[in-house]
Amino acid sequence: MFLYKFSAITLAFLMLLSIYSCNSQQDNVNMDSSIYDFTVKDIDGREVKLSDYKDKVVLIVNVASKCGFTKQYSGLQELYTKYKDKGLVILGFPCNQFGGQEPGTESEIKNFCSANFDVTFPMFSKIDVNGDYTAPLYSYLKKNQKGILNSEDIKWNFTKFLIDKTGNVVDRFAPQTTPNDIADDIEKLLN
Repeated sequence: MFLYKFSAITLAFLMLLSIYSCNSQQDNVNMDSSIYDFTVKDIDGREVKLSDYKDKVVLIVNVASKCGFTKQYSGLQELYTKYKDKGLVILGFPCNQFGGQEPGTESEIKNFCSANFDVTFPMFSKIDVNGDYTAPLYSYLKKNQKGILNSEDIKWNFTKFLIDKTGNVVDRFAPQTTPNDIADDIEKLLN
């Protein structure tokens, strides 16, 4: 009986330690940094330093191919086409955490975006935006711009983060907010 209680207590302690360690990893985001301090993998597996986008207005979006919001790829591409020469870049980060709506490989995602929406803005490797394996970039974005009710969690695909020309997160938009709805916000930052 003593051994059983000891094991249960030990197990509970280890679980709490594990939870604390996962949370402290995500809490370990430097709030004084900018997106320029991060390196990510593009959809072809190449390392990309986000400092490559200095002096640009950046829109970061977690995307999915089988979502009710997938049609927003068209609006994102329209924004990119309209404003890329003025300094806008859109970065798409596929994520399969919401209803399994991005099940494909990077190659399948890339082909889907090209064939269906003529996407030419930069796309990146699949990532997690919530949970224990949240990409460091997304931990930073969420801490800098919280969502509804001051929550950090991303609620669904096509959540959008707007970054100014100095790498600071200036706004967060819900999935229901269409790319066209934020055109004015982008124009203000470009001017």
